[in-house]
Amino acid sequence: MTEKKTKKKNSIGKERLIQVVLNTILIIFGLLFLMPFFWAFSTSLRLPKNSFDLPPSFFPTDWRWGNYAHIFKAFDFLQFFKNSIKITFVIVFVGIFFTTLAAFAVAKLNFIGKNLLFFYIITGLMIPFQSYAIAQFMIMNKLKFVNSHWALILPYLANPFGLFLVTQNMRSIPDSYVEAAVIDGCSKFRVYWNIAVPMCIPTIVVTCFMKFIEQWNNFFAPLIYINSTEKFTLTMGMQSLKGFRSAGSLAYILAGVMISMTVPTLVYAFGQNFLTRGISLSGLKG
Repeated sequence: MTEKKTKKKNSIGKERLIQVVLNTILIIFGLLFLMPFFWAFSTSLRLPKNSFDLPPSFFPTDWRWGNYAHIFKAFDFLQFFKNSIKITFVIVFVGIFFTTLAAFAVAKLNFIGKNLLFFYIITGLMIPFQSYAIAQFMIMNKLKFVNSHWALILPYLANPFGLFLVTQNMRSIPDSYVEAAVIDGCSKFRVYWNIAVPMCIPTIVVTCFMKFIEQWNNFFAPLIYINSTEKFTLTMGMQSLKGFRSAGSLAYILAGVMISMTVPTLVYAFGQNFLTRGISLSGLKG
């Protein structure tokens, strides 16, 4: 009995030691990956002339919080911020409604050409925006949406990759659930809303998060469609901070970067549990 207890204690001790070593390694790598963020935050608080000091320092000698105030004084930064939030959230929430509707139709409804239609939509993943940018611009120009936020919203409501993820998850829902709901008198929309959507929440959150990051960082489309300064998104406004021939202060630029990162960071912080679950579930098939 004594030998068994000793072996058990040694085994527990080894497991704890391994866990401590692994946690230490993860912490070290985590700090290494965060070093560029720390440097950017530190540089945003420096004097502009100290932005390119060598060797680089991770702690500013003078904490100049006025660099952040300068962003709002020199540019209409708050308006850019509002524009980005409006465009991004409309695309995410309206787009996910259409995406989940299409996913439910592909996953649970039977109609002629369903698989062909699904394949056709998914092929959109293989076509880069640059290849159809001119055609899309001509359409937006015909609709008189150029220099309007509609040109940044309507084309991006479609989400082929999100459709693929949600469809794979909805296919894992047993057909017996849908059949039982139909027998009880539920309409197809009610089956979609009350059964399919709640069972796919983690995957839906992953899809929303990915679309949010994509549109929050979208620079090419606003560069093409938006001409008026008051309609600039945050990515366009950030370019204004660079100044003529990129001669702007790096401290001010990184202060703007830090502000622009607040919304994605908050979205990730509140949705990380759903993201972890969604990534594990999105590849399941029924």
